[in-house]
Amino acid sequence: MNNLYLKSFIRCKRKAWLDYKGNKSYKIWSPHQSIEIVNRYKNFYKLSKGDLYAGEKACKKGSNGVIGLKIKSKLINNINTEINPQLLKRVSGQSKWGEYKYLPVVYKLGHRTTKEHLFDLAFCSILLEPFQKSKIEKGFVISDYSNHINIEKIDLNKQLRKKVLNVFLNLNEYLKGSIPEITEDRKKCTICSWQKFCDAEAKNNGYLTDIDGIGSKTAFLLQKNGISNIKELAAAKKIELGETLFQFKEQKFEKASKFINQSKSYLSGIPIRIYEKDNLSNLLSKKDSGFLIFDIESNPDEKHDFLYGFLKVNNLFEKIEDNFYDPILNLKKDCKKSHQEIFEKLFSNEYWPVLHYGETEKIAILNLARQLDLDSKEIEILKSRFIDLHLIIRGSWILPIRNYSLKTVANWMGFKWKQKNVSGSKALYWWIQYKTTLNDIFLKKIIKYNLDDCLATLHIAKWLIKNNENIN
Repeated sequence: MNNLYLKSFIRCKRKAWLDYKGNKSYKIWSPHQSIEIVNRYKNFYKLSKGDLYAGEKACKKGSNGVIGLKIKSKLINNINTEINPQLLKRVSGQSKWGEYKYLPVVYKLGHRTTKEHLFDLAFCSILLEPFQKSKIEKGFVISDYSNHINIEKIDLNKQLRKKVLNVFLNLNEYLKGSIPEITEDRKKCTICSWQKFCDAEAKNNGYLTDIDGIGSKTAFLLQKNGISNIKELAAAKKIELGETLFQFKEQKFEKASKFINQSKSYLSGIPIRIYEKDNLSNLLSKKDSGFLIFDIESNPDEKHDFLYGFLKVNNLFEKIEDNFYDPILNLKKDCKKSHQEIFEKLFSNEYWPVLHYGETEKIAILNLARQLDLDSKEIEILKSRFIDLHLIIRGSWILPIRNYSLKTVANWMGFKWKQKNVSGSKALYWWIQYKTTLNDIFLKKIIKYNLDDCLATLHIAKWLIKNNENIN
C-alpha cells in the first residue's frame, strides 16, 4: 500500500483498484502524466538549486533536494505501507542526520491545489516524521508559470492527517474487494491510463454517460426516474423525459429530444440529419471558393500557442497533394515575427473563408488582432471569415459517437491520422521535449500531427457538403 494508490483512490476508486490489481497490458501511455513528470523534475532541480540527489544517502549527505526515497512502515491495523515522496526539501531543524530536516513537496501541473496534493503531503509526513525523527508541520505545493516557481505552504494539521488515515483505511478495504463500478463522472478519464479499458466496458453495458451531453448529475437524475441505460433512454417518450429533466427548465424538451435521438443514433450506428440552425448555408455558399484551414497547438497551462498551422486549399475537392501547408512556429522570444507572419497569411487571401474546428482558433486570432491594434472594421471583417465546423456539425447532424471532438468526428467519417495514438496532449509532450533537447525530430512530429489536424478539418468539410447534396 503506498501514496500513489491513495492519490489514485481520491481521483477514482476504480483507478486505484486497477493500479493495484488490474492487468497492466490494458494500460495505455498517458502524455499528460509524462508532461507532469518532465515538468516536475525540471522544477525540482530549480528549487534544489541543482543540489538534487536520490535516496537516503542524499538525506545523510544533506542535499537540498531528495528524490527516489522509499520509506516502509506498519502504519495502522498492521497494514504494510510505503511512501515515495515526490521531493523532500531541506530546511533548518533537527533530525537524525543533524541540524536540518526535510519537508515533503508535491508538484501541480494545473492551477488548482486539490485534495490529491493535500493528502499526498499529509500521508508522506505521517511516515516521514518517525523515519527522520523530526516533527513535520507543513509541506509545499509548487507550480511554475512563465518559468517562475510558485511555492504554496500547506499546514499539515491533525484534522487533515485524520482525514487521510480514514481514507487510507477505506482504500485498504476497497482493494480487498472486487473491481468498483465505472464512475459516472468521466470528465477526468481523458488523462487516465485505463481510459480505453473502461470505455470498452461502458459501451458494452450501455452507460448513460456515453451519450453526449449527459454527465454524472443528469445520469443520476435519469436513473432515479427509471432510465438506467442507453436502450431505455432511446425508447423514452419525449414529453415524459422532458418532464423528468426539470433541471434544464425551458430547455428540457429540447434536451429530451437530443438525448433520445443521440441514443438512437449511438445504438444503430446511423447518423440523423437535424435542422437546428441554418449554419451550414455559410459553408455551402462558399464551397467553390478557396479556403484557409487553420489549426493551433497550445500549452494551456502557460497560455501559449506554440504552433499555427495553415492549409491553403484552392478548391475543397481538388487533390490533397495540390494543397499547400504552412506551419508557423510561435516562439515566446520571437512572437512579434510569428504574429506578423500569421496575419500576412490571413490577409494574403483576404476574402477566403477560414475553416477551423472549435472556438480556440477564432478566439486566439481575434485576441492577437486586438493586441496588434487592428482597427475595429478589420477585426469585424476577419471575424466574419471564420467558419466553425464544430458548430455546423452540432447544428446539422446527430452522429453515432460519444463526443464531438475533432478526433472522434473525423475518425468516424473515415479519416486516419498518420501517427498512432496522437492527441493535443501528445503534441504538447513533444513540444516540451523539443524545447529541452532542441531535437528537430520532436518538431517534425508536431508539424506532421498539426497537418493531419488540418486535413481532418478538410475531411469534415467535404463530408458535410457531400452529405447535404445527397440528402437534397
